[in-house]
Amino acid sequence: MPIQGAHVSAPKPEWVYMSQQWEIDLGQRELRAHGMPVPIGNRAFEIISVLVQSAGKLVSKDDLMGRVWGAIVEENTIQVHISAIRKALGPDRGMLKTASGRGYRLLGSWTIQQEEQKSAEPISFERAQKSARPFQTNLFSRTSDLIGRDGAMQQLRNLLSAYRAVTLTGPGGIGKTSLALEVARNLFPTFQGDVWLVELVSLSDPGLVPSAVAGVLGLKLGSQEISPQAVARAIGGKKLLLVLDNCEHVVDTAASLAETVVRMCPRTTVLATSREPLRIEGEHLCRVPSLDVPSQNPAESCDILEYSAVQLFITRTTALRSDFLADDESLPAISAICRRLDGIPLAIEIAAARAATLGPQQVASRLDDRLALLIGGRRTALPRHQTIRATLDWSYELLSDRERRLLRHLAIFPAGFTLEAATVVASDASTAGPTVVEGIANLVTKSLVTLDESTPSSRWRLLETIRVYALEKLAKSGEAEQVARRHAEFFRDLITPSAGSSRSQPSIEEITRYGREIDNVRAALGWSFSPAGDPAIGIVLTAAYLPVWMHWSLMEDCRRCIERALGGIASQASPDKRRQMQLLSALGSALMLTRGTGEDTTAAWTNALEIAERLDDADYRLRALWGLFADRLTRGEYQGALKFAERFRQHAAATADPADLLIGDRMIGSALHVLGNQSDARPHIERMLDRYAAPVDGSDKIRFQFDQRTAARCFYSRILWLQGFADQATQIAASTVEDALVIDHPISVFLALFQAACPIALLAGNLSAADGFVRMLFDLSVRHGVDGWNVVGRCFKGMLLIRRGDIAAGLELLRPALAGLPETAFHLHYAQFLAELAQALGHTGEIAKGLLRIDEALAQSGRNEEGWYVAELMRVKGELLLQDSGDQSAVTADKYFTRAIEVARRQGALMWELRSAMSLARLRVRQGRHDEAWQILAPVYDRFTEGFEMTDLSCARRMLESLPSHRVGSER
Repeated sequence: MPIQGAHVSAPKPEWVYMSQQWEIDLGQRELRAHGMPVPIGNRAFEIISVLVQSAGKLVSKDDLMGRVWGAIVEENTIQVHISAIRKALGPDRGMLKTASGRGYRLLGSWTIQQEEQKSAEPISFERAQKSARPFQTNLFSRTSDLIGRDGAMQQLRNLLSAYRAVTLTGPGGIGKTSLALEVARNLFPTFQGDVWLVELVSLSDPGLVPSAVAGVLGLKLGSQEISPQAVARAIGGKKLLLVLDNCEHVVDTAASLAETVVRMCPRTTVLATSREPLRIEGEHLCRVPSLDVPSQNPAESCDILEYSAVQLFITRTTALRSDFLADDESLPAISAICRRLDGIPLAIEIAAARAATLGPQQVASRLDDRLALLIGGRRTALPRHQTIRATLDWSYELLSDRERRLLRHLAIFPAGFTLEAATVVASDASTAGPTVVEGIANLVTKSLVTLDESTPSSRWRLLETIRVYALEKLAKSGEAEQVARRHAEFFRDLITPSAGSSRSQPSIEEITRYGREIDNVRAALGWSFSPAGDPAIGIVLTAAYLPVWMHWSLMEDCRRCIERALGGIASQASPDKRRQMQLLSALGSALMLTRGTGEDTTAAWTNALEIAERLDDADYRLRALWGLFADRLTRGEYQGALKFAERFRQHAAATADPADLLIGDRMIGSALHVLGNQSDARPHIERMLDRYAAPVDGSDKIRFQFDQRTAARCFYSRILWLQGFADQATQIAASTVEDALVIDHPISVFLALFQAACPIALLAGNLSAADGFVRMLFDLSVRHGVDGWNVVGRCFKGMLLIRRGDIAAGLELLRPALAGLPETAFHLHYAQFLAELAQALGHTGEIAKGLLRIDEALAQSGRNEEGWYVAELMRVKGELLLQDSGDQSAVTADKYFTRAIEVARRQGALMWELRSAMSLARLRVRQGRHDEAWQILAPVYDRFTEGFEMTDLSCARRMLESLPSHRVGSER
């Protein structure tokens, strides 16, 4: 809107722009509402003065930066100041309009009122008139670099130019004072005013705050009473940045003084540090964040060094011990220290001091007793900053009795808490729910409880060091057992289906929500099965939490808890058979994935089936039959696996869910594939893939370990590979991994890598893809702590090295890994690994050892009726025999090649038939029988319709093209 009144070329500094209740006073540099000053920072005032003088026209961002800053500044800097103006305008914030990507305009009907020249001169951080005296400060020089705070420093500089009252908040030791002083030091050379630090930490009487400020500033108050008003009058129009440090123990008086100074002294900016806000008009809070810490499993050592918490630790340790070296051996410990100390600078600095004498590994191993360990801060530091315990004592003693009690009770939540959980656990006859909510809000403002921003739902948590301290207080209070019981009962009731509930398991949304509580559940179970606990609570909670462990593939956790719960059931006079059945079924799954098959695994499934039969529980009957099928398949008893698969399908036919019948098809197809019957296996798998719809609640992954489409596609890709459809096989194998990653189910990802992606990429000769899949497999094994997965990964890695020509390194890795494989019972690829080992031994001249390995694989395949790899084993034995110098070697090799071709043809395994045909054709070429070589290989090659870029088909084509006077019969 145009400004009404006289128009002149240059507004005078004494003009006042008026619109309704608002006044913008250029002389006093004040924004006023209803005649009362509204606190606003110097730079923010400059922006609003530029906009009001533009008569409602759009002011571009570039123009605004030039006129206010005299330079290009970051977008975030402008946004901070625009937000400050809108906050000052309050209900009229809409007067400041943003034209997206273009600039800003100030709306309103503004008139100009000219006043007499006021004594106060226009001020700004960089462009104030020069003072007759040098500007003063009592800030001491920097003694060390402020590490990892560049972003926080820039944010604070922006806030100080946008607001006139800024409070740095955060828990003890987070670095509020260091950040405030560093920014104040940086501002002083260009501030064009005095910068004074007033340390309030030593004040025991809040009434002394005005005196402390007056003393530092050297104010002459005469006979006046030393009050906030007297201090403000003495400051008057001076340009001043006043830093009030450590306000929390005198917060009421400090707040009164700060608010009075901001209201009465238009050129003074107040920067406060406090563990809770001052809660004054115009205050802007700036929460000081923790330093960045590495994740649980950083990819590389160089990644760890990128985190500011690690940089601080190394810098401080090196300063105390010049020969300290952060190497690959110490970096994981340093990473763990920084993570477990929540990135709190004071804690990290004290830990670094201990590491300088004890070493990082020792410090990391003793962090459970961190309050005793983390002592010995800098001698020159405040007493409460010399130990972590002293820092926390300072905060704790400032709390009311009710707040201390609540903090102690909240410490029982290692995974944080919702308001519902806190209300139930921390409420009792003396404390009502609303009181708990109010208390949490107070603890948040005092920086002892923090909002957990890592989750989409509203959760709060205590930083781990604060929680350890509060747990210690809880143990000494005599309240620990009562609180632990309420905590365990809450999670039992939260997760256990209510009586009469129709749902048999939680939904995906509930599983995701319950997954956030895993550390709380661990703590609840730990108490339940402790001598002072209640095993009945633990048994019910364990059974209820099974779907969550299964969904997130936390099988080691699952196994340990189930074994404790089963022990609790066994001690009962009348065991709950249904719950025992549920736990036995889950135990079978957990044992299979963590230890492989064995007597314990088989017994768990067998006992689960017996109880299911006795209770006539159709669901758990199918679960147990699936488990016994998987048990037999894993241990290499493939005919037994087929029988359990057929039995599963018979019972599934009687259930109301058609998906169970299709899962039975998948199981039968998998068993037939391993037995070597590819022609019959494929229709079973295809029928399942064509008709199966995964349940939206993900129950297939809980009932039968894996995502069932993933399992089916794994075996489908293997069958297609053997039948000669190499392009389809490799594409399906790779996409199966991608799909398993999308559904975020680690066990299914492992299955896709182990059963399909790794072996097929190696068979196809796509070594770069194989390398990626093997790396993924290793990462998965580390993240989930499953040793068996790591052993399989080392076998595939050894194969990869051998295929790349590094036979020595491959053998060094494959031999010990293969020795550990039977113990973990991943038998399905055992013959394949043995064949790879035998061929590598042949390449190194250890032919006899290679033949022993092949004979071992053939004997095992005969015992297990493992037909799918027999043709390839025969071919490899023939190749090894050809390397032998015996007279009968070629004759015997010929027989093995011929038998391999026959077996492959009978099974419908075109790819094995091609490999065996190539081996036999090469032998014929050596014998000078080129026509026979052609007649052996060409008909097999011509049956392929795809996959011609794969290693095997490329080799076959080159062989055919090399035969004299012969060419490949058809274009490929």
